Amino acid sequence: MTDAVTPRLREMRWWDIDPVLELEKDLFPEDAWSRGMFWSELAHSRGPEATRRYVVAVAGDRVVGYAGLAASGDLADIQTIAVTRDHWGTGLGGRLLTDLLRAATVFDCAEVMLECRVDNVRAQKLYERFGFEPIGFRRGYYQPGNVDALVMRLTDPATSVQGTESNG
Repeated sequence: MTDAVTPRLREMRWWDIDPVLELEKDLFPEDAWSRGMFWSELAHSRGPEATRRYVVAVAGDRVVGYAGLAASGDLADIQTIAVTRDHWGTGLGGRLLTDLLRAATVFDCAEVMLECRVDNVRAQKLYERFGFEPIGFRRGYYQPGNVDALVMRLTDPATSVQGTESNG
């Protein structure tokens, strides 16, 4: 089951890359991100010119989830969200998504986009609860498995975050 301690969210730092990579390889074995991809994203996540927000969820000394968002102009893109299997169904994915949507509002983004594997129904349901709507597909997006992506969009992330907080 889950750790007794409620995971806390904090900014992802370079020393989190190794545990995040372990989780990435466990959850997304066919299309896991590389170390270089995470380094590149973190390079854009700090300072006055930051365009990224990456967070980890930590229970005790264990990374049990992570998430990332990239912003460009008035558009944000959810890059990744992952939670250890033993924390599925605990609301941690929703907490991570809420953090990213708050960041999108700080970045003054009017819309948030994402791609989700068509076979990842659990993630699709999470995004739908936050108001994301399917708008199309990207054929063969996830490689090397040649799995299609469902493209989803959320307009006005600030309203979505307020709605989920008031609904519990």
